[in-house]
Amino acid sequence: MAYVFSDANGNEVRLEFGNSAQEKNGKHVWILCRYQEKWLLTKHKTRGLEFPGGKVEPGETPREAAVREIMEETGATVKTMKYVGQYIVYTKEEPIVKNIYFAEIEDILDTRNYHETDGPALIDDSLRPESIRKDFSFIMKDEVLQKSLDYLLEKKWIS
Repeated sequence: MAYVFSDANGNEVRLEFGNSAQEKNGKHVWILCRYQEKWLLTKHKTRGLEFPGGKVEPGETPREAAVREIMEETGATVKTMKYVGQYIVYTKEEPIVKNIYFAEIEDILDTRNYHETDGPALIDDSLRPESIRKDFSFIMKDEVLQKSLDYLLEKKWIS
């Protein structure tokens, strides 16, 4: 099943879960991270609190990009990672195709250099609309997050 809606910037978004055949087409990644029963986010320098993510580099698979982005932005190492789905943001330029992953984190290392971010942030909140704060990135405020959390609950990957 696909969901279609507008994001905070007025762009059309198409979201689909579980279609692993699409995974190889992702050019960006976004990773919902859990560490010791808390959400692991990163403090982006301009956007605010958000889950780690970024572009897939040449010669890299989306999964490799996800592991790299988590390390670069939070200093965390991945214990397990599962493909959740994919969303496409139809911008005025070209569509942005992002794979969504769910990662359980093994450990958080102090790397002292967090590419484009101010490092990790652990959050207890449910991340439901009523708990989204002003200091969260716009990326955390659209239906992608809420529908992704519903999917994780449905799969019993979180409780």
